[in-house]
Amino acid sequence: MAITLYGRGPSSCTRRAALILVEKGVPFELVDLNTAAAEHKSLEFLTKQPFGQIPVLDDDGFLLYESRAIGRYIAEKYANHGPALIPTNLKAKALFEQAASVEVANFDNLASRAVKEVIGKKRQGLAPDQDRYNAIYADLSAKLDAYEAIRGLNGTIWAILSKQKYLAGDEITLADLFHLPIGSMLITITCDVFSKRPHVSSSRPSWQSIKESAKSTA
Repeated sequence: MAITLYGRGPSSCTRRAALILVEKGVPFELVDLNTAAAEHKSLEFLTKQPFGQIPVLDDDGFLLYESRAIGRYIAEKYANHGPALIPTNLKAKALFEQAASVEVANFDNLASRAVKEVIGKKRQGLAPDQDRYNAIYADLSAKLDAYEAIRGLNGTIWAILSKQKYLAGDEITLADLFHLPIGSMLITITCDVFSKRPHVSSSRPSWQSIKESAKSTA
């Protein structure tokens, strides 16, 4: 039975879960909810997700919500499909969990606030507060500099991606992919957020596929 993903095509959290399914080559059906009509707050949907949030994964009756939990579930269930995405070696897995924590604490928190300040307010017909956005973006830039490269007082350069290809090592993991939905929205606000940091990239075939499919449900 095919996996069903309840969500909304343009939603960053829905896209995060869908991205892992595409990366793993797992067929699924997206049930596109009309969030403007509050379908995600209906009594029927609340039996699947008690907080009335998207996405929700239905794997032959097994229900799971929270996009990162969905990503971990798919990565482990289909461990032999495509890239592993979660290491099994103890130390490599510890580095993965470290990178996953970095994404939540140091990237998503600030990037989501920046996106909500500009894109979220515009969708509501409100004017963004440019000073507030600039303050958030300054904090985020400092975090992204730690990804890219920092020059120490003695002239040495140290940073995560100056030493390895991906956040947890030289193999891609969920931690890298989790950045892409909000990261791509951030680019539409500040186009050089990643281009001026050559080690930080959002280019991935699975992600291009997700972006194209989202356009049809916008």
